[in-house]
Amino acid sequence: MKIIHTDRHLGHSGHVELMNGRVVPAFEKPERVAMILKAIGERNLGPLIEPTAHGLDPVLKVHDANYIRFLSTAWQLWTEDGRDFPALPSFWRAPGMRYIEPETVDGKFAHFSFDAGCCIVAGTWDAVQAAADTALTGVDLVAGGEKTAFALCRPPGHHAHQATMGGYCFVNNAAVAAQSFRDRGAARVAVLDVDYHHGNGTQAIFYERPDVLVCNIHGDPRQEFPYFLGYADETGAGAGEGFNANFPLRWGTDFGGWSAALEAACARVEAYAPDVVVVSLGVDTYKEDPISQFKLDSPDYLKIGARIAKLAKPTLFVMEGGYAVEAIGINVANTLEGFLQG
Repeated sequence: MKIIHTDRHLGHSGHVELMNGRVVPAFEKPERVAMILKAIGERNLGPLIEPTAHGLDPVLKVHDANYIRFLSTAWQLWTEDGRDFPALPSFWRAPGMRYIEPETVDGKFAHFSFDAGCCIVAGTWDAVQAAADTALTGVDLVAGGEKTAFALCRPPGHHAHQATMGGYCFVNNAAVAAQSFRDRGAARVAVLDVDYHHGNGTQAIFYERPDVLVCNIHGDPRQEFPYFLGYADETGAGAGEGFNANFPLRWGTDFGGWSAALEAACARVEAYAPDVVVVSLGVDTYKEDPISQFKLDSPDYLKIGARIAKLAKPTLFVMEGGYAVEAIGINVANTLEGFLQG
């Protein structure tokens, strides 16, 4: 299995978030990647390769051009306003307000975000571009005949909507990858999101389309972020009706309950018969994750990888969440090893 990785993610460092009513260092931090690389290297799961540049055209197939322009200029606008500290939004548009992009930087942050989890620093945009290139290089490999690849993306992406950042996510790497597979000739693509938090951005991007099946296993939105999407009755709309499947689970769910949802999601994927599967790989389902409430243990991830392998489809893993830094490498490596053994 080839692992796509670049140190350019380190530009997104020293950032903060609003958590429990306080501004704190972000849980999504560079050490996560270091621990994953360590565990993958110890098990010799495959070679590391640098991503190649793909430009913004594949990103603009998924994201609004004005939004990408904002991301690329946000730090400049912030510092031109006399601020030399990490940039966070401080207010948001409410339902009923008009969707018009303001001229001021604070207004733009409000316009293009849904929470205070997406902090921007000087190196954020370069890291975001590198993450998209990492996913797209994975597409290159799998579309070129590799059975599987692992795109070690950072920042993650599955919360990013067409024109909105949130939940540590700026560009939706998995959605960009899925669209790229379609553009390269795949008739049907399935996205299987196993992150603890609902992939609201991925769902929204493909919600009215039948050519990309999106399956999410996640914390029940009545209890858990992002709260306002992820219910079981969200099944798609228009031409996409029936091509979105959510499996919300309550706090405290253990592997028994979680694996039953995985089996149901995999059954949906198998019935769909995609040409390729994109896995949004989050391991924040782990029992000691600091911002999650499931009870999976490290050996469970071997079984997750093995079940995904039974789909018997070309598969691209795209890294999402997982914030128990000491265990993240073991849990990611277990998933990939389980897939390879399966």
